[in-house]
Amino acid sequence: MRKTSAALSNYCYNVHMVITLAGENSFGLGLVLNKFVSDFVKDHGDLALERIDGEEAEFARIRESLTSLPFLASKKLVVLRGPSKQKEFIEKFEQLFAEIAEATEVIIVETKLDKRLTYYKYLKSKTDFRDFPGLDQSGLVNWLNSAAQDRGGLISSADARYLVERVGLNQQLISNELDKLLLYDTKVTHQTIDLLTEPTPQSTIFQLLEAAFAGNTKYAMRLYKEQRALKVEPQQIIAMLAWQLHVLAVIKTAGDRGVDEIAKEAKLNPFVVRKSQGIARNLSQHELRQQVSDLLTIDTKTKRTNMDPDEALQNYLLQLAS
Repeated sequence: MRKTSAALSNYCYNVHMVITLAGENSFGLGLVLNKFVSDFVKDHGDLALERIDGEEAEFARIRESLTSLPFLASKKLVVLRGPSKQKEFIEKFEQLFAEIAEATEVIIVETKLDKRLTYYKYLKSKTDFRDFPGLDQSGLVNWLNSAAQDRGGLISSADARYLVERVGLNQQLISNELDKLLLYDTKVTHQTIDLLTEPTPQSTIFQLLEAAFAGNTKYAMRLYKEQRALKVEPQQIIAMLAWQLHVLAVIKTAGDRGVDEIAKEAKLNPFVVRKSQGIARNLSQHELRQQVSDLLTIDTKTKRTNMDPDEALQNYLLQLAS
């Protein structure tokens, strides 16, 4: 087997040097991709790197890049993003892979792959396949524990969970917030999280609904005022409430189907589904329809009349709590 670059030298393949990075976790995938690319460029130079958008580039362009010899370098690396979106590529990928030049290394990046396709099965069995699934709350909490230690700090599981609930499921945002917290103090606590981070609107809107449905009027009103203090406009709050009600409707009509199945069919994060199930269980379909109808009325009237949106939304939340 031929020698590989420093970044890829520890792996063996059935089809030349092909790595597949797949999955919806763009943060984790990006870290690995950037490491591969930077190590390769360090060894072979910028001219040895080609990046191709597989959805936009013509098949002939992809084929020429994979089969041609490197220019002014002993090897080249081709990063090919999303080629599965191109019909001709899917029809000819096996033949194309067989023609990859000996001195060419390939990284295929696929954020979404249909596991029923021959293409997926081929990549899984014939290339160095790395899967980067999206992380739910538990996965992000575990990642935060490890990331804090890797960066010379410490965060408890309880505080890691609190940070995720506060800022949401965006791993890149969580990573940035972790850096900020560790710069302030290498031990992250509930207090420093409150001091240095802001709750994301989407996360707090769920808490707002949760408080209202639980009858906790005082807490619901406090959360609403926090949203307004964060410069979140009433129309944005209406939109986010509508999204949360949509999630509840999806869960309510899903019957006995499991979290993963519901999430996949509705294109939702499993964490969002799991977290919303408690509210959905305590709502009848009639109540949910009425809440959707009432919110639609508020949305319409605040756009067409002089109705005060703040007063209307607070009354809406009070009705939910009652």
